[in-house]
Amino acid sequence: MSATPGTGGGPEDEKKPMEQHINLKVKGQDGNEVFFRIKRSTQLRKLMGAYCDRQSVELNSIAFLFDGRRLRGDQTPDELEMEDGDEIDAMLHQTGGYGAFF
Repeated sequence: MSATPGTGGGPEDEKKPMEQHINLKVKGQDGNEVFFRIKRSTQLRKLMGAYCDRQSVELNSIAFLFDGRRLRGDQTPDELEMEDGDEIDAMLHQTGGYGAFF
């Protein structure tokens, strides 16, 4: 039997479905790195909660950033077009701050 059309070994055949899981690195302000492997469709709140548990900090005391943008717990790696090995920054919330009063 002959091959079906479109299966001639062209570039389309080399495009495999994306890996269902993704490896992400969460880097704290202290330089500590924690690695996670989650499904691309998993909401990031699961990763955020696990990171905070490991670091013994409250979830609401950490801001998670990807490419300089704050992450929400309901977002997924697919939604953010994250790639395997991407890095998420975990920053302590800054409360207060310096205000100059003249």
